[in-house]
Amino acid sequence: MTSSDFDYLVANHSDYLKPFAISLTHNSEDAKDLFQETMVKALVNREKYQFGTNLKAWLYTIMRNTFINEYRRNKKFVKVQSDLPTETFIENSGKIAVNEGYGHIRMAEIKNAIEQMPQVFRLSFELYYTGYKYQEISELLHEPLGTIKSRIHFARKMLVSQLER
Repeated sequence: MTSSDFDYLVANHSDYLKPFAISLTHNSEDAKDLFQETMVKALVNREKYQFGTNLKAWLYTIMRNTFINEYRRNKKFVKVQSDLPTETFIENSGKIAVNEGYGHIRMAEIKNAIEQMPQVFRLSFELYYTGYKYQEISELLHEPLGTIKSRIHFARKMLVSQLER
């Protein structure tokens, strides 16, 4: 099967995916994002599809797994609700004034707490925070993987204890 044949088959099955995305997300904008992510993953991983098998089921599985992974990823992050207004509508002008002061103060507190950490924990934590994977940090610092994981864990605990109010 050529890639153009595969693209054509995927495009034909795309109409079935849109209602399924809405049923998973219950939000039209999130459904559009999920649909788009599914299509990209399907086209990128076309060599993993076995010709002759159920393409519709394969696409549904990609969409379901993408939705579940995104749900788990979002579940790790706690959404903070604040009574502090971040936007104020200016009367009669139609403009919005944004108050970013609280966020700047909080970021300064976080940076200060990170700077006060012992060097051994801070370095591992900063590398992880900037996007390095555990294995990459381990290789970069020439330390065992378990040591890196525990340092990052303890660094997080230190930050939480220093930033609690």
